Amino acid sequence: MKSIYSLTLCGILSLVALLGTSSCSSTRTAAPRPIPAARAYTPYNDYINRYAPLALDQQRKHGIPASIKLAQGILESGAGKSKLAREANNHFGIKCHRSWTGGRSYHNDDLPNECFRAYDTVEESFLDHSYFLKQKRYQRLFKLKITDYKGWARGLQECGYATNKGYANALIKLIEDNRLYLIDKENPKRLYTYDAPSKSVAPQPKKQQPKKEKRGVHGERPAYIGNELLYTIVQQGETLADIAREMEMSERKLAKYNDFPEGYPLTPGDIVYLQPKRSKAVPPHYEHVVKVGESIHQIAQTYGIKISALYALNRLSEEYVPNEGDVLLLR
Repeated sequence: MKSIYSLTLCGILSLVALLGTSSCSSTRTAAPRPIPAARAYTPYNDYINRYAPLALDQQRKHGIPASIKLAQGILESGAGKSKLAREANNHFGIKCHRSWTGGRSYHNDDLPNECFRAYDTVEESFLDHSYFLKQKRYQRLFKLKITDYKGWARGLQECGYATNKGYANALIKLIEDNRLYLIDKENPKRLYTYDAPSKSVAPQPKKQQPKKEKRGVHGERPAYIGNELLYTIVQQGETLADIAREMEMSERKLAKYNDFPEGYPLTPGDIVYLQPKRSKAVPPHYEHVVKVGESIHQIAQTYGIKISALYALNRLSEEYVPNEGDVLLLR
C-alpha cells in the first residue's frame, strides 16, 4: 500500500525520524529525470562557446533544440577535432547519399572509403544538418517541445540517425554535464560564459510571483514514501524554489539531496527527495537493465540512490555512458 501525507517541515521531521526503522518498499512509480552533478568546466567549453549562438539561431529558424545540435556536433566531430570536421567542415557525420550534389570527402567509417558531405564553412554544416533532420524520417521529432531534449535524443536513435545503442544516452549525458538545456530556453547568461573554470554559469534568478496554494489538504503539499525515503512530485510550472518554500526547506538543501545542478529544468512528474538519498537500493531492487535514453543519474534517482554510490557500486567513472542493455548493480 502507498503512504501519502500532507506535510510541512514539522511533519517531515517527525516522519523522517520514523523512517529509520521502516521497512516499507516503494509503492509509487513516478517519472524521475536524470539529474547529473553540475560541472564548472568541461573539455567541450571552447566548442560550446564558439557554436552556441549558431545552434540557437538554427533553433529559432528550424525548431531543432540547440542543446541537441551542440551535443550531436560534439559527439560526431569530437568537438570539432575529427579529421572530417577539420578537412570538410562536416560536424554531424552526414554521408553523401544519392541526392547530394555538393562537395565530397572520403573517410573510413562502417565501410572503407565512404563518402561524406563536405562544406565550405561550419555554418553550412549546421544549416544542412537542420535540413537533414527535416526529412520525413525524423518528422515526428518536431511534435516534441523544444525543451524536450531527452525525447529528441531517444527519437534520433530510434529513427536510425546512428547505430550505436548508447547514442541517445551519450547525447543526454553531454547535454546535462554541460547544462546545454539552458540554451534551449535562450538563457542569455549561458551564451556562453565559460572563459575560465572559475566563472559561474548559473542563470539569473527570476522574480518569484506569489502562488496560490491549491494542492493537498488545507493548501499543504502532499508528500509520499518510496524507497524508504520521503519525496514529493513536481507539478506543472513548478520550480525547486516553489517546492522549497512550500515545504519550508532550504532550496540549496533540496538541490543537494537530489544532486540538482543550478538551472536544471524540473519536469512535471519528477521526484524531489526531501531527505538524503541512500548508498544502495532497498530490496527487492538488486539490479537495473538500462533502457534507451536513461542516464546514470536518472537510474540513481529512480531508486533513491546517491549518484556517487551508484558509480562506486559498479566501479564506474563519471565518464561512463550507459548503453541499452547494460546491467547495473543497485546494492
